[in-house]
Amino acid sequence: MESRTPFHEFDVCVVGMGYVGVTLTAALLSTGKRVLGYEANPAVAGELAQGRLVLAEPGVEDLIRDSAADGTLHVTDTVDGHRLPPVVIVCVGTPIKDGSTTPDLGHLTAATESIAAGIDDDTLVVVRSTVPVGTSRNLVLPILRTRVAEPLLAFAPERTIQGQALAELLSLPQIVGGLNENAAKLAADLFATVTDQVVPVSSLEAAELVKLVCNCHTDLIYGFGNEVALIAEKLGLDAMEVIGAANRDYPRPDIHKPGFVGGSCLTKDPYLLRHSLAGHGHVPELVGAARTLNESMPRRVGERVLAALWEAGHDPATATVLLTGFAYKGRPETDDLRGAPYEPLLELLRGRVGEIVGHDFVVPAERIAALGVRPVTIEEGFAGAHAALILNDHLGYRGLDAEELILSMAQPALVYDTWRVLPPSTNVMRLGVA
Repeated sequence: MESRTPFHEFDVCVVGMGYVGVTLTAALLSTGKRVLGYEANPAVAGELAQGRLVLAEPGVEDLIRDSAADGTLHVTDTVDGHRLPPVVIVCVGTPIKDGSTTPDLGHLTAATESIAAGIDDDTLVVVRSTVPVGTSRNLVLPILRTRVAEPLLAFAPERTIQGQALAELLSLPQIVGGLNENAAKLAADLFATVTDQVVPVSSLEAAELVKLVCNCHTDLIYGFGNEVALIAEKLGLDAMEVIGAANRDYPRPDIHKPGFVGGSCLTKDPYLLRHSLAGHGHVPELVGAARTLNESMPRRVGERVLAALWEAGHDPATATVLLTGFAYKGRPETDDLRGAPYEPLLELLRGRVGEIVGHDFVVPAERIAALGVRPVTIEEGFAGAHAALILNDHLGYRGLDAEELILSMAQPALVYDTWRVLPPSTNVMRLGVA
């Protein structure tokens, strides 16, 4: 993966070419910058170097393909021994460790160690990975100081919505916090070339916290909608009737409709915020309660479906169940499976039902098959199934002949329309209805 252009002659190096890194790369390319992408996974780096992108995100694939072809984008799987561009932006993942609620900052540590040898006194390093508050100062800075006495370090969080990331990168305000005034100004100047508004904050920590509180607030809003759904079910009421009446022409913040809460951020960032407060004598109770409730929703739905199968006279052990909508959300559409409700549902249903078949309007069939689920078309999935669960709100469901599909199922048919995407007249189970 050799480049004819020396690495340091690119304008920006983006470290970590996952979702955050590759969409930021596209935004930078759209402004005329030359971008060096550094992706430690050789297979991913090789695909991107050829301009190939497996990502459902409008506008991004075209920019990556065209820029790889004309040389304004070069992707490498190593930067060892190379002097880096004047700006380095770190976008690696910060997942939660398996089986715990503790963040895994190993990728961030490795990425920072990899770039440290290639920076100098004038290199601006921007952390864009979502991290616990204090990580930029306490983890990234000491590593950079092994190379430079006073690094130019800033934090600028990613805050886009999947399905329209490129448009939002070019329009939303960018938050910037710096280790010092010079670093903050350089980072602000960089992002001012991408979007019209840059919002400076006083420190690295303030910028880190902005990202976490944004996502935790969203999780809390969604959680309250789910709480209303559970309350309505217990009281024999329709949650959407209650929410709709409460919101109509009323000048207070809208109550969000119930539904699954997924994605890579909302399922992780509440734990990063809680981790930030370890040792500070405070537990963010609302943040934890919302996350616990939202995580419980897929299993609650699955348990209701299993009970309803028995009530309908179907032994779950011999039943065929269709899961449709594997991506964590349907609008804006995405193929992202991270934090999607299918995971806890598969865990619950496997071994309890006869067969699970799967469909999604965006996620390729081979990715569904890789989950151990037989991929089907939507018509094949409904035909003969004893139960069908609609897991996201993709617009594709609006055009279905729901009545005909349900008639093709084993009778009595059981359909759980989690997001209420089928016509109201359709006789199905819905979240928030007893």
